[in-house]
Amino acid sequence: MNHSIHSADRATHLKIVVVALVAGIAVAAFGIAARTGGDYSQTAQSTQVIKAGKPVVVTSSSSSEIR
Repeated sequence: MNHSIHSADRATHLKIVVVALVAGIAVAAFGIAARTGGDYSQTAQSTQVIKAGKPVVVTSSSSSEIR
């Protein structure tokens, strides 16, 4: 068994490339499947418009300031 990539033969390099390619395809497929699994499409029929209400002012005087 080769413990260094420098002393590895051609077959070992090919195995590394194939494993990396399969892993990359698996990650990409999982990402695409996870993205298309939910209904996140924004069409004119499913878009909900949220309108702003009246402005709200929030103040707090619980902290004391020393100058």
